[in-house]
Amino acid sequence: MLVLKGAGAILGAFVVYIFFIERFIIRVNHYQVPVPYLPSEFAGFRIVQLSDLHYGPLQPLITARYAVWQANRQPRDIIVGTGDYVLEKDAHKKIDGIWPVLSRLHAPEGVYSVLGNHDHWANTEKSVEWLDKTGQNLRGKRLALERAGRKLWLVGGGDLWEDHMDFDALLAGIPQSDCRIVLAHNPDSADTAFNARIDLMISGHTHGGQFVLPFFGPPSNPVKNKNYTSGLKKSKNGLGVFISKGIGWGTFPVRLNCAPEIAVIELIPSA
Repeated sequence: MLVLKGAGAILGAFVVYIFFIERFIIRVNHYQVPVPYLPSEFAGFRIVQLSDLHYGPLQPLITARYAVWQANRQPRDIIVGTGDYVLEKDAHKKIDGIWPVLSRLHAPEGVYSVLGNHDHWANTEKSVEWLDKTGQNLRGKRLALERAGRKLWLVGGGDLWEDHMDFDALLAGIPQSDCRIVLAHNPDSADTAFNARIDLMISGHTHGGQFVLPFFGPPSNPVKNKNYTSGLKKSKNGLGVFISKGIGWGTFPVRLNCAPEIAVIELIPSA
């Protein structure tokens, strides 16, 4: 009987932890990411990434407020958003709730965002309206950041499932000597057909797998390329793909061995 009670207590504590504790432990994780063609003038350039906040059921708005507050506290050059800000279907109440919070993001050289599949599943028109209203809209656009005459290009891709962008068209005309960083919600976008050179892709979507078993990894990962979990990965063609663990949840509101994160990406020239 005592053994059964002890086992029940352990199981109960485990359930409480994965449902109510770890998924609210938002960590600020720092990464050094080597980037080909990165000008020396941009060595140490810091990008703060927010992804997959999923404001909606069992994911309160206070989580987004805290994430925005933390992002604004980090040493940074820019902030990027890589989609899935809400979790709702055919509605825009959550969109109208979270974007006033996201509008508080600020960085010395700007805030730039794209959309994820859930933003489209909620309401594409409203999501784009808020991108424009906040001045963060990089979706289907590109811009050059410049230091001492050298350029770093930011390019806004779409979501692979809902508004995949033609990378060749987006990158056309950018000098071959210039560094190109693409924001695309789903890391599987790195394995699609395109000829243009991309030096780094920054993505989300996977939530790091959310439930990560020691030695085995996540039992479920919503991407075709199962190597795309979190952190810096390589595509089939050798493209560097950085994937955030994100903030919220998708199918199940649990986290194990995969705490939510705000990623601080420090760019360094690759060898």
